[in-house]
Amino acid sequence: MVKHQPLQVYEKQFFLSFVTGIYGCRWKRYQRSQDSTSKWECLWFTILCCSFFLLLFWTYFWFVAQNDFNDFNWSVYNRSGEWTDETIPIAASTSVGISYITFLVILALFHISLGQQLNLYWVHKIGVLATLATTISGVVSVDDIWGDEWEILFISLQATAPFLHIGALATVTAVGWLVAGYVVRKERSHFQMMVLVVYMVILVALYLAPLLFTCPCVMDRNSLKARPEIVGRRGAPMLAPENTVLSFNRALQQGATSLQADVTISVDGVPFLMRDHTLRRTTDVRKIFPSRQYEDASFFNWTEIRTLNAGQWFLKSDPFWTAGTLTAKDRARIENQTVCSLVDMLRLAARANASALLNIRKPPAQHPRARSWFMDTLWAVQKAGFPTKRVTWSPDSDRGRVRGFQQTAQEKLSVQEMRQRGITSLTLHYSKANHKDIQEYLANNVSVTVYPVNEAWLYSTLWCSGVPSVSSDAPQVLRKVPYPIWLMSQTAYYFIWIASDLLSLAVVLVIFSFQNYHMIRWKMSGIQSCNPEQIVLNVVGRPQTREVNIMKEKLIFSELSNGRSSSEEISLHPENGYASYMHGGLL
Repeated sequence: MVKHQPLQVYEKQFFLSFVTGIYGCRWKRYQRSQDSTSKWECLWFTILCCSFFLLLFWTYFWFVAQNDFNDFNWSVYNRSGEWTDETIPIAASTSVGISYITFLVILALFHISLGQQLNLYWVHKIGVLATLATTISGVVSVDDIWGDEWEILFISLQATAPFLHIGALATVTAVGWLVAGYVVRKERSHFQMMVLVVYMVILVALYLAPLLFTCPCVMDRNSLKARPEIVGRRGAPMLAPENTVLSFNRALQQGATSLQADVTISVDGVPFLMRDHTLRRTTDVRKIFPSRQYEDASFFNWTEIRTLNAGQWFLKSDPFWTAGTLTAKDRARIENQTVCSLVDMLRLAARANASALLNIRKPPAQHPRARSWFMDTLWAVQKAGFPTKRVTWSPDSDRGRVRGFQQTAQEKLSVQEMRQRGITSLTLHYSKANHKDIQEYLANNVSVTVYPVNEAWLYSTLWCSGVPSVSSDAPQVLRKVPYPIWLMSQTAYYFIWIASDLLSLAVVLVIFSFQNYHMIRWKMSGIQSCNPEQIVLNVVGRPQTREVNIMKEKLIFSELSNGRSSSEEISLHPENGYASYMHGGLL
């Protein structure tokens, strides 16, 4: 009789191997452990979670900041002097980072749910630190270059808060399964109680969060005001080069009822349209006048300006990622665009019966037209045959000279101050136009135009707030919004809020009850310490329970089902707790 080594059979666990292999490079069974996670690995898990939440915030910020991507690139251009689309590498790196960190977080949660010890692989640790450092540096850079843009986060919550609330509620409710398993299945400790208390505080905070929401679109449908009129901000710069005749023509075709332009006075007194202080970004001045490319645009005469091409840069830079959608005919027209004069723009607006909003940049003190800029602009309006009552003038200065024109202020003023200064129109950045102030302005017959509004969600929010007009770089986008994206009565909103809270509470109670019941049955069965990965079938030193023997039999016969040769015979000896097998007739 020949006795072979004791038989030990394991059931293959592909999913567990995948989870522990990817997360901690522990592909083999002997590398895994169900011991408590070390404090060092708990620290790494905390760093991973912090990276995830920071990246989630960063991703959401850039998602809602799409409304102002062009303004961001313009801010970078004013600092560097070179036009580059910085949003592309930011969007790409953010997508990769959030995908990578989210994947690691999911794997870590699987570790916890499966009772596996956390052990993050060193390569992932480097990746997490690199992602965290990159995100922090990005936040600091944006705060330095584009600090005012953080306001869009609070504005966006007016449109997204109800949906984010439901998503967060569902996520925290699902996490309750892990919390319940951690609290119920192990021996009681102060740390477990702290985890439970923190979880409950977060859950209650989410239940009550809607009390802090201000959503203009939670209103009665009958109270919805007329659709805001669209002002073509520098025309339609997503479809054609900004401040060109073609751009303004495209804006009118897309339903704009007014045109907004940036006016500069040339050295010979001709008002023309130019946003920048120089001609470098939107013309070929580097090629025509290379020695004067950094010179202020107002120090060129109109003859020189007229020789510059104002369309080729648009096809080359593609500032709004729309050049690829243009037809050959459109590209040919764009390539031949020149700098537009104020007279040409006003004549186009007059034919379309549209209004005009002029942002006039006064010439420098040493400019030959520093004192006559107003008369030059007035001459252009009269030459175009444009009614002065349909012209809105900005900035709000020289009120004694600007007669017959409407003047608009671009700063937030009190109603009393506006009355004292005789102002009846405001042009405000959306970050300064909150719902309460808009209602106050409208109640006092003050016209409000909000800029820039390029996304449907922002347009819908301002529509619900009662804004009469918006200035947009994307009239073709807003044209496709015939109604607010979402509109909900207060009663329906309260019902959804309370119902989702009650459903979440019920699910959490069921989870904790199930986990507790499952643990009680597990303890009563007497096999709570039996781990299939740790069972050795040749245990001899102590009596075995019936459940352990049954489990051994299952493990042995699973090996048979996996294809053991028929010439091998396995025999189980329950009386002494080990298994042997006979091969070729020998035992």
